[in-house]
Amino acid sequence: MTLEVSATQDGRTIAENWAANEASVEKLGRMLDVGVGVDGRPLTSFGCDGVVLATPTGSTAYSFSAGGPVVWPGVEALLMVPLAAHALFNRPLVVGPDSVLTVKIYGPEEGRGVLWCDGRRRIELPAGSVVEARRSELPVRLARIDEAVFTDRLVGKFQLPVSGWRGPRGGTDADRRGGEAEPRSTDAESRA
Repeated sequence: MTLEVSATQDGRTIAENWAANEASVEKLGRMLDVGVGVDGRPLTSFGCDGVVLATPTGSTAYSFSAGGPVVWPGVEALLMVPLAAHALFNRPLVVGPDSVLTVKIYGPEEGRGVLWCDGRRRIELPAGSVVEARRSELPVRLARIDEAVFTDRLVGKFQLPVSGWRGPRGGTDADRRGGEAEPRSTDAESRA
C-alpha cells in the first residue's frame, strides 16, 4: 500500500504528494495544536510534536519509533500515531484501508508545521492547514529475493532475542529446549 496525501487551507489545495512508508505532520518550532479525525469525523485534539500517518510497510519505520504497532504486510490498514502528545487519549490507531485520516493544525501563526512524505519531501504548513491521507490507488510492487517470512525478517531487522523459545533458525531441538540433543536433520538430508 501507498498513501495519497493532500494538504488544504481554507478549502484550497496547497500540496499533493504520496508516501510508501509514512506521511508525518510535525512541529516547526513550537509544539503543534492539532485536531485528528477519521473518515470526516473529528476524533480528538491535543498539543503534540506531530502525528505520523503510516502504511503497514511504514509500521516498522518512524511509526514504530513513535510507539506505533508493528503491522504484518498482509494486513491492509492505515495507522495514525501521535508524537509526544499532551493528552490522556494519545494512543496509536489502526483503521481500515479505505479510511481517510485527517490532521488539522489549529492555533495562531506560530502554530505552523511541516508535512514530510517518507522523510524526504518537505512541505511547510501554515496554521489552519488540513492534511488528509488515504490509500493510494497505485501500490508499490516489491520483489523479494529472500523467501523469509515476515516474522523472521522482523527478528533479524531488530535483532530480537528468540533463544529459549524458538532458538536460532536451523538450530537443534535441544537449542529450543535449552538441553542437549542431536541436531535435527534438514529436509534435504531426510530426502537423501
